[in-house]
Amino acid sequence: MYAVIVTGGKQYRVSVGDELFIEKITGESGDAVQFDQVLAYSDDETLKVGEPCLEGAVVDGEIVKQGKQKKIIVFKYKAKKGYRNKNGHRQPYTRVRITKINA
Repeated sequence: MYAVIVTGGKQYRVSVGDELFIEKITGESGDAVQFDQVLAYSDDETLKVGEPCLEGAVVDGEIVKQGKQKKIIVFKYKAKKGYRNKNGHRQPYTRVRITKINA
């Protein structure tokens, strides 16, 4: 059994028990979260596809952790012009465990 959900502008294929890293959402560790934008649902025999979302389908999850990814360095440089610009960026994320799929 799996579902395809949308969160943070991205689509994820999830099953019960999966842990995934998504764009940061509000909440603390241990809080419950619901994803109501379910694009598709399959119970291993049939596939239901929404237009664009399924009516009444909800995927329940639990926030495991809030964090930041590893730092990336953004370095801009123009040859022979004396221009250098160095910036770092750490993208925030939320780690979510899928607990239930209601379709």
